[in-house]
Amino acid sequence: MFFDKMLNYINTLRFKKDSDLKLIIPDNFIEVGRKINTNINKIKKTRCDYIVRPDLIRFNNGEGKCIFEDSIRGKDVFILSDVSNYSVTYDSQIGLHHMMPDEHFQDIKRMINATCGHAKRVIVGMPYMYQSRQDKRNGRESLDLAMALGELKHYGVSEIITADVHNKSACDNASPQMPINNFYCSDDIILNLIEKEYFDFEKSMIGSPDFGAIPRANFYAGILGGLPLGVFYKQRDYSKVEDGLNPIKKHKFLFDGDIVGKDVIIVDDMIATGGSILDSAKQLKEKMKVDRVFLVATFGLFTKGYKMFDEAYKNGVFDKLYVTNLNYVPSEIKNKPWFEEVDCSMKLANIICNINEDKPIGNLLNAKKETVEKIKMLRKY
Repeated sequence: MFFDKMLNYINTLRFKKDSDLKLIIPDNFIEVGRKINTNINKIKKTRCDYIVRPDLIRFNNGEGKCIFEDSIRGKDVFILSDVSNYSVTYDSQIGLHHMMPDEHFQDIKRMINATCGHAKRVIVGMPYMYQSRQDKRNGRESLDLAMALGELKHYGVSEIITADVHNKSACDNASPQMPINNFYCSDDIILNLIEKEYFDFEKSMIGSPDFGAIPRANFYAGILGGLPLGVFYKQRDYSKVEDGLNPIKKHKFLFDGDIVGKDVIIVDDMIATGGSILDSAKQLKEKMKVDRVFLVATFGLFTKGYKMFDEAYKNGVFDKLYVTNLNYVPSEIKNKPWFEEVDCSMKLANIICNINEDKPIGNLLNAKKETVEKIKMLRKY
């Protein structure tokens, strides 16, 4: 009895010990932020609330400011934000306003500024990298990704955590003195996929939606034991621009072999409107007579809603869509029979803990060794 009391007392002291780690979690990332907080406690074997909630005030004219009530002096401050989250609103002079990426990024700068230089380090986590699709200059055109990263470096950010960024080299070149820790959730997605779906790996293959996605698709093919890989060729009409993109004139699947009756996993970094990946799935099903089609992406933005996915699923164009929880997806989509969400909060928690403890993170950015071994075991059964 005495020993048990002493052990409880020691644990109480340990759990009450103040941490040098703080998570700044605004409304746009609170759900995943709480999961990260829980996972950090599991990793560190603590019972701390690492979360600091910023008071992000918005005035009716759209201006704003940030206030911290909790102390962050001498702490490693991790500011985590989902800049794609359009569910966050405020009352404006013309009615209810849904916040857009530019406003979320401005709030990141406000949160950095509100630390007033008291933090030991400031690390920004943007799983969906702000302006990552606008990374190449074409004539007299703004290069917003480079400008944004330059601003963060100027405001004292020591490094950035992001996921499956659209163009990693553009990030590195924009701010070469500030580390960009780009992690992938491919192993988490694959693990969920093969645990929930039955696969005959002898009749399965990977599909890349375009040439730019081949490295990602090749990783999936490799981790699943060297599955065959095919790629869609997109010929675009560069004389036109529709919704900010050049429309596709020709869409053809390139693969040396017969794919009739195969299961195909199409992988991409993000789903914006979904038109391109659904067209790929439709061609595989209708023209090439594959069996099942699974769609996989790190980010599900659904910029034109989910109706086309409902219609495609109803018509048997695809069987399931797997995306991570690293960006906001409305509950009405999460409840769809074709939707599966992959929780990546533990991976983010491990990266944050290692940075906080000055440990290497290279082994966390790609597939974990134990996950690869688990996938190999699952493949055998």
